[in-house]
Amino acid sequence: MVRRDGADGAAGAARSSVWERPEPAARPAPSPLSRERIVAAAVELADADGLEAVSLRKVGAALDAGPMRLYRYLSTKEELLDLMADAVHGEIAAPDADAPDAGAPDADSGGTDGDWRAVLRASAHRTRRAALRHPWFADLLGGRPGLGPNALGNRETVLAALYGAPGFLGIDAVLRAVGTVDDYLVGALRRETAELRAERDTGLDKDAWRRSEGPYLSRMLAAGNYPALAAAVRYGTHTDPATAFEAGLDVVLDGIAAGLAPGG
Repeated sequence: MVRRDGADGAAGAARSSVWERPEPAARPAPSPLSRERIVAAAVELADADGLEAVSLRKVGAALDAGPMRLYRYLSTKEELLDLMADAVHGEIAAPDADAPDAGAPDADSGGTDGDWRAVLRASAHRTRRAALRHPWFADLLGGRPGLGPNALGNRETVLAALYGAPGFLGIDAVLRAVGTVDDYLVGALRRETAELRAERDTGLDKDAWRRSEGPYLSRMLAAGNYPALAAAVRYGTHTDPATAFEAGLDVVLDGIAAGLAPGG
């Protein structure tokens, strides 16, 4: 997990939010800057080498600008991470051009689950696709909620789908349901993107890693000390990530539906 440093105490309280500070006026320079260009450069660095590769110095170098120039547009690396995350939320905000995942034919079209389920399902699949394009994004999920316009818009979309829907008695019931889906997304996406990072760092995809570690695991299971694990390895259905994601999401949505008030 990448630490997101930010000012605290009186200094943090005094600084205005990046979402409310106007962008500095453009001025002639060998390499013109804007928040959009800064964020795009930071996202490109993170996509290639992870969040650890993102620093104001490296972003400035990618833009042929010194890091001090970047401080006219943002105050801390924390703000840069917030802006990067909201850029990805912008990709989630509307259905993308990608075909729906295998096993999820109704991921973007709505399907026949009912309105609130369809909205949550579509949002979850768009979030997954965005996280696979930007594996670092999963590391920024699960903490403090994003306050950028795209993040707020996405939150409004999912809350509005449940607020007032049959069976959801009050906003607290809505928040519990949306929070449950969020918790599933954070865990599932961090696990899947961790595999992508492992492939990048080791040069071994999952199948190659299994072949390399298979003999050791077979010896451990043959000793008889892990009977349940042995059954899972030998007899369990091992599906592709998209199918596994959809199956887990179904369990979560079914659980929410089962807990609705009568008539919901």
